[in-house]
Amino acid sequence: MAATGNIPQHVAIIMDGNGRWAQERGLLRVQGHQQGVETIREIIQAARELKIRFLTLYAFSKENWARPRPEVDFLMKLLSQYLDSELQELEKGGVKFNVIGRIDQLPKEIQEKIKRNIKQSEHNRDLVLTLALNYSSRIEITDAARCLCESVKAGRLEVSEIDESHLAKALYTRDMPDPDLLIRTSGELRISNFLLWQISYSEIYVSEKYWPDFKREDFLKAIQEYQKRERRFGRTEAIQADHD
Repeated sequence: MAATGNIPQHVAIIMDGNGRWAQERGLLRVQGHQQGVETIREIIQAARELKIRFLTLYAFSKENWARPRPEVDFLMKLLSQYLDSELQELEKGGVKFNVIGRIDQLPKEIQEKIKRNIKQSEHNRDLVLTLALNYSSRIEITDAARCLCESVKAGRLEVSEIDESHLAKALYTRDMPDPDLLIRTSGELRISNFLLWQISYSEIYVSEKYWPDFKREDFLKAIQEYQKRERRFGRTEAIQADHD
């Protein structure tokens, strides 16, 4: 695997290209999503071996509801199956399961399985796996602003006291550090409404490969590229934090 120094503490991934991967092979789009699940398993294992502490995957965006109904229904079925099939693997691998997004708008069955997986994996410490489901960063920031307004209205907070740290603590990601590295597959050069606040100083790595083709060696290549970079955070001197 990669060199031991300067391993990112938190890696976030926009898993893009499942449908196009399938279409280019004459397959149904849903078969691309099925293959994408296999890639998720491989990348989780690689992250554990590298001792990455947080892995956040953009699994289903708020905008994805606009896709054709059969595809959305299949994605919900695939998610439900994944939540069942991976529970034992999460436990065996020391992976703590987490979800961010408007979970209350997902099917009830999936909501219950999410709660179950979170509860049963809460003692695991090797890796925190977060799935962004029914997620929109703009909505997340809106929810955080609403939360702060409610605190002001209730007298728990003064308007003059609000700063970046208050807003950060009101986000869905309040219990995790900001991503050190953002990976996007399929070669697209956009953020797609994902962790807009949190990736302000993240290093960005774009792979031309579709998500189903993004393998262990590709993930390692992204980590190695990250290790070569100097993170300045707006300063003139570089900051190299060793999270290993």
